[in-house]
Amino acid sequence: MIEYELLKIIWWVLVGVLLIGFALTDGFDMGSMAIMPFVGKTDEERRAAINTIAPHWDGNQVWFITAGGALFAAWPMVYATAFSGMYWALLLVLFALFLRPVGFDYRSKLENTKWRTSWDWGLAVGGAVPALVFGVAFGNMFLGVPFTLDETVRSTYTGSFFALLNPFALVCGLVSLSMLCAHGGAWLMLRTDGDLRARSAKATQIMGIVFLVCFLGAGAWLYFGGIEGYTLVTPYDTNGVANPLAKEVLTNANPGWMNNYSAYPITMIAPIMGILGGILIVLAAGKNKAGLSFTGSSLAVIGAILTAGFALFPFLMPSSLNPVASLTMWDAVSSKTTLTVMTIAACIFVPIILLYTTWCYYKMWGVITNKHIKENSHSLY
Repeated sequence: MIEYELLKIIWWVLVGVLLIGFALTDGFDMGSMAIMPFVGKTDEERRAAINTIAPHWDGNQVWFITAGGALFAAWPMVYATAFSGMYWALLLVLFALFLRPVGFDYRSKLENTKWRTSWDWGLAVGGAVPALVFGVAFGNMFLGVPFTLDETVRSTYTGSFFALLNPFALVCGLVSLSMLCAHGGAWLMLRTDGDLRARSAKATQIMGIVFLVCFLGAGAWLYFGGIEGYTLVTPYDTNGVANPLAKEVLTNANPGWMNNYSAYPITMIAPIMGILGGILIVLAAGKNKAGLSFTGSSLAVIGAILTAGFALFPFLMPSSLNPVASLTMWDAVSSKTTLTVMTIAACIFVPIILLYTTWCYYKMWGVITNKHIKENSHSLY
């Protein structure tokens, strides 16, 4: 039987893997559509960009749905507090995502320039808004979320939608948006040719520069900007029954959220990976190297998510109103039985998802050209 403490760590890792999987796959879907109106100058070029993700975009959302389900099952208190407190932000993401299926299906139904241009911008919004909001949400985790827990461990959220749009969170939103736009641009470099590929390379390089500036800026803001970090006071029974109020939390502005990096130097591999990935994006895109650009954007995605996860560890949702009420991976977790059953299910289904996703990309790989669009106009998006 697996120890409860180990199960908690396993699910922190698994949720992180699912988030990274979502960002790596659906991330280039969102990023490529966000820049599509800017890099596609003709209808054929925009259709080519759309059809690079056509066979996969809905399947890639499996990672997002699975991550949400895992969040609900593994950390139900985090799910309840986040989804109720950030209701309007999540609703905005949902409505933006609605634009994708209808945009893909209806864009090319009419040969009307205004009709198609309107749907192109709808698809761009459907890609850019979720990427931005996800980054803003991560940024607010570092500032603390305005909620507290009563004696029955019921959460009460006192914030507002516009309070989420604070300067630091918006910088984090730009980190996410530029990162995924660079990832999407690198994807278009891999799957298209001609002028569309050249403009995608230029957009990828620009987004890589923006990512580096914002990523380094957010890190400097965390370290020098006086943002308080949270520290869980030890000893703490990580193997005991989950009780979010049975702990002591200290807040400090220096080193703040950088404490884990000084305590565990090996975690520095995450920000280094993010920075090196960003540099590789800029250099490779500048030389029109599609494979290296995509490798760099993938490293940047993994590095950025790990950087946030390592900094916050073990906190999942810090509370700005009452630090003791902050939710951590140790005390906002489901029962041992639930985690055990979920671990068995994950060991079966996550590899299956990886295998069929890899197989789909292998079977449907190829460059989408303007000629291909013209020859298959009636069967493509």
